[in-house]
Amino acid sequence: MKFNILALLIAAFCITSYVRAEETLRIVAIGDSLTAGYGLPTGEDFVTQLETALQADGYNVEIENAGVSGDTTAGGLQRIDWAIGKGADFVILELGANDALRGIEPDETRRNLSQIIELIQQKDIPILLAGMRAPPNMGSEYANAFDQIFPDLASRYKTGYYPFFLEGVAADPALNQDDYIHPNAEGVKVIVGNMLPYVTEFIER
Repeated sequence: MKFNILALLIAAFCITSYVRAEETLRIVAIGDSLTAGYGLPTGEDFVTQLETALQADGYNVEIENAGVSGDTTAGGLQRIDWAIGKGADFVILELGANDALRGIEPDETRRNLSQIIELIQQKDIPILLAGMRAPPNMGSEYANAFDQIFPDLASRYKTGYYPFFLEGVAADPALNQDDYIHPNAEGVKVIVGNMLPYVTEFIER
């Protein structure tokens, strides 16, 4: 009898594991040109490289690219319902770089991102927020106010958090395109490698 119960438990566990393996996790990446893959060959963008890396680690995922080149947080707010579309199991949110490049007031960026996060959370969709930093030419006062937006919002709204999307890539000529703003394919590879543990931890959690 004990053997039969044990066999049934093992079978149930195997069936449950099989079902989980068959479920496709739908992720939507909302962002600007860094997400969209500006200037990159087909298949070398952030979304495709991240999806490939997750699948190689055994995750049954599909990532939808909802990046729009040139988008600010205001633009992201206006299109949030379209970006999510049919819904998602969770969202990667990468916006703010163009706000800093254009010198938009950090308070405005903070308000926009707050509203975006609130709208997504109202749909019961978990968020992994990717942080951004202001370029050094904006000055220390602006940079301090801007850089603090992302950890503050992650703490306030209890989102997942990746501190700096361009970690290890920003300002490295070998990892950026000729404009020194957008990562090349190797730069994207570095971004994905750095970010992958955060994404997998967020999925598991």
